[in-house]
Amino acid sequence: MATTSSATAGELFRLIHTGRADSRAELARLTGLSASTVAMRVDELIEHGYLEEAGRGESTGGRRPRLLAIREGGSVIAAADLGERHVTLVLMNRRGEIVADAIEPITLRDEPAAVIEAVWAAARALAEGLAPVPDIEGVAMSLPGPVDSRDGRLLAPMRMPGWNGLVVGEMLGRITGLPTHVDNDANAMAVGEFVERGQTVGELVFVKAGSGIGCGIIAGGELYRGYRGVAGDISHVALAGAPPVVCSCGRVGCLDVVASGTAIVDALRGTGAEVEDLDAVLRLAQDAHPRATALLREAGQRTGEVLATIINFYNPQLLALGGQLSTADAFVAGVRQAIYTLCLPMSTDLLEIGVSAAGPLAGARGVGSSLLARLLEPARIDAAIAEASQ
Repeated sequence: MATTSSATAGELFRLIHTGRADSRAELARLTGLSASTVAMRVDELIEHGYLEEAGRGESTGGRRPRLLAIREGGSVIAAADLGERHVTLVLMNRRGEIVADAIEPITLRDEPAAVIEAVWAAARALAEGLAPVPDIEGVAMSLPGPVDSRDGRLLAPMRMPGWNGLVVGEMLGRITGLPTHVDNDANAMAVGEFVERGQTVGELVFVKAGSGIGCGIIAGGELYRGYRGVAGDISHVALAGAPPVVCSCGRVGCLDVVASGTAIVDALRGTGAEVEDLDAVLRLAQDAHPRATALLREAGQRTGEVLATIINFYNPQLLALGGQLSTADAFVAGVRQAIYTLCLPMSTDLLEIGVSAAGPLAGARGVGSSLLARLLEPARIDAAIAEASQ
């Protein structure tokens, strides 16, 4: 936030919420407000339940400052990361802390309304398991398909029959009666990784590699969506020399059909191996099955080949790998090999390549954090304080 002498109470709250300040002195330094004005606005935030005192900080030469923290409150938001065959669900308090989580066997093969109703029922059941039972004040959902950021419409998602063109946020709002936020799963995971790392890695690329492959980008500490919201959709990049497998988009050799978990399962079945799903492939690789290991490494190399262009162009600080395939050493090694072979040294000498720090909760944490940011926008807080003060 730019230094300004007119920062509102909501803008001061945002500085605390994002971790940029933790005391009245820090707020005054960052905003240019007088100490008395900061004290008055902080008192408003405390009075209306947004902030609380959190003990004393370290002295920098004078009095030890009184620390400020987000007040937990008595409500939560529910956030769901939808996979092809299961849903990862979390409840988050106002501080962004996960207070409960669960994995539910909900499949995207069902009708959209039935899926959303099942997710909402699971969220309510999860909340009812807490004591005291919190109110749910919003619901967020990440989906394994492109989401148009202009209207929240799903755009030709793969492996989601009946969902194309659906404005999921509207349906979610009708069913729950609450504020909602919907995003692509790779975008949500990128935000989740950014939050998990303390919002300190401002330039990162997150690759979700599971049954499908997607990519989310954090630029300058913000999620980069592009004009329509589909930035980072690498699943339909065609690879030279790839097997001529026909993709759902009508082209051949797209990354998704030659390097995703689904593609690996199909390829291994083609050799006569009996594998039910990607989990079975990963178990075979752990037992040193040569063909399973080779297919995972090859998928990693092909994914890295696509990512190399992104790394050279964008020059991120971090390339984080998430999803089921990131648990396979052979896949991760293949990505690394391609990146270091195809990228310029000045793009990779300070690049960190690693498995996601946020783990399997990255998507739910990320989409939930995005909803919290919307619910706690400075303008909303200022309006709530003004209304309560009348």
